[in-house]
Amino acid sequence: MSKTLFAVNPNADLRSAQAQFSSKGRTQVRDFLVPEAAEEIRRLLRDGTPWGLSIQAGDADQPEQVRAEELQQEAVRQKIGDRVRDAHRAASEGRFSFVHARYSLVDAYLGQWRPGGPHDILLEYLNAPDFLDPLRTLTGIPEIRKADAHASLFAPGHFLTSHLDEHSGEGRRVAYVLNFAPDEWFTDWGGYLVFFDADGDIVEGFRPRFNSLNLFRVPQAHSVTFVPPFAPATRLAISGWLLDR
Repeated sequence: MSKTLFAVNPNADLRSAQAQFSSKGRTQVRDFLVPEAAEEIRRLLRDGTPWGLSIQAGDADQPEQVRAEELQQEAVRQKIGDRVRDAHRAASEGRFSFVHARYSLVDAYLGQWRPGGPHDILLEYLNAPDFLDPLRTLTGIPEIRKADAHASLFAPGHFLTSHLDEHSGEGRRVAYVLNFAPDEWFTDWGGYLVFFDADGDIVEGFRPRFNSLNLFRVPQAHSVTFVPPFAPATRLAISGWLLDR
């Protein structure tokens, strides 16, 4: 994988996205990367990522982060089963919860899980001027200094309930999602990023269309809808926050 492969698509409609973000605080940019970059990242996520699992069960709990190699241990799998049931219970009670596969690009980079590998190169790209400068302009936030990132995979049974992403001490200004799901993603497969008003009504939703970039100001109530058991594919993405510190 080469850094020079990654480039923002010069034909991406950033001007319209800038206007949408300014008026609504969120937007989706289609065909954001050049096609070669998007396909390379999709292959990396699909074929070259050792997926762990991330589980949250209630606002007061710390998420359970399990790396891929730990999933081979019987005791860990049993604990995960208990935690998934806890997450389902929390969701049934209207408390924040989630279950999905995860690979932290930041933890992998700092922990030297695969030094110099493609995931490290991807994180470096996400923090390079060629990526951040257009987003500073699009969002109107020149103070953005860096991006954190994790890879996510939503398979059947995975979900992320409504929350705000409000962690003011971490410098979060904008959340982003780079989507690498299959080209055809049917509405009934779930995995949509949806936004809510104060009454709990959905005011907008974005299909996880391949090579699209979702951006939205935080805090803002949103969720990722449940991926049902009959969905034949997985929702792949790179997600994180644009930070001012």
